[in-house]
Amino acid sequence: MNILKQKDRSDLDRRIPLMPWYVEQFIQYKLPDLSPSSLLEYTRDYETFFNWIIAEGLSEATKMNEITLLELETLKMESVDGYKMYLSTYKEDRNSRTTIQRKLSSLRSLFHYLSQIAEDDDFYPLLKRNVMAKVAIKRTHKPKDTAAKLEGKLLQENEIDEFLSFVRVDYGHEVISNKQAIYSYQLNMVRDSCIISLILHSGLRVSELVNLNVDDIDLKKKLCYAFRKGDNDESFKSPVYFRQAAIEDMKAYLELRESRYKAPRKEKALFLAIANGKNEGSRMTKRAIQAMVIKYATHFGKPYLSVHKLRHSFATDYYLRNDIYKTQEQLGHASPETTQIYAHLTDKTMAEAIDRSSLE
Repeated sequence: MNILKQKDRSDLDRRIPLMPWYVEQFIQYKLPDLSPSSLLEYTRDYETFFNWIIAEGLSEATKMNEITLLELETLKMESVDGYKMYLSTYKEDRNSRTTIQRKLSSLRSLFHYLSQIAEDDDFYPLLKRNVMAKVAIKRTHKPKDTAAKLEGKLLQENEIDEFLSFVRVDYGHEVISNKQAIYSYQLNMVRDSCIISLILHSGLRVSELVNLNVDDIDLKKKLCYAFRKGDNDESFKSPVYFRQAAIEDMKAYLELRESRYKAPRKEKALFLAIANGKNEGSRMTKRAIQAMVIKYATHFGKPYLSVHKLRHSFATDYYLRNDIYKTQEQLGHASPETTQIYAHLTDKTMAEAIDRSSLE
């Protein structure tokens, strides 16, 4: 079972009773098509919106689940504009343009369902007037724009090996005088090298990495079986290939996984950590892996590197050697349009390579 989806489903179930009844109905309608993780993001967006409505006096409710359909139905366009302004300027929760568009898109989905799909007992729409239909959702991340933002922020060619070498050796030299840091490094270096190597040689997402179990790894075939993002079939794991370069790191980690992390027999997770106060290892969290990568990246002199940028680094390198459809399949993209960002990135990479070769 997908551990992250299980956790998100539990969180979703906890939040739904706090929502108005019509939101719960909408979530149930969407469950067959969207993952619990996506629906959890929807509910978070609705919490922000409903709390704002109450704070602005646009509802007589004191709790989110008391907000009525009539109050949504009578919202004015100026109120929606005020909400957009709130999202972009409120200091404690300032959002990027992309995040604002996503939050508005979540609302549009709810309002569309209430006005076009859901019906009352007399077969009339639950929402007679849909103010969100007037809101234009602008596309904020074309492949070319995304590629432009990533330029100069990825590992290229020999930098991939340099970063892995830094994790395996050089980081230890930098923190040698810090007892706590060097202890943690000596304990976890093999595991950390394995994680980073696997991302850089397969393009796995952090959520897919977290869910890997020991039995999901096939070293002979150089592949792992992962729950891919957007796939709601809990009975099927997709094969994801990794390069030969990741084999030695994986072998080294598997040899010490059980003894170093005191893995209980029932623990199937591939990547383990021993939490403070615990005697046995348990599955690493998404946040722990993200923090680990940022730690090494910062000391490497590239603090902007993240797990996702390591995935982008692999994808750019992979695309240089394969076509867009193979890259799409390897990365688990639903659409080749998403994969097009690597076409834009590799245009510049190939131009730079030609310039270098002309100087040799």
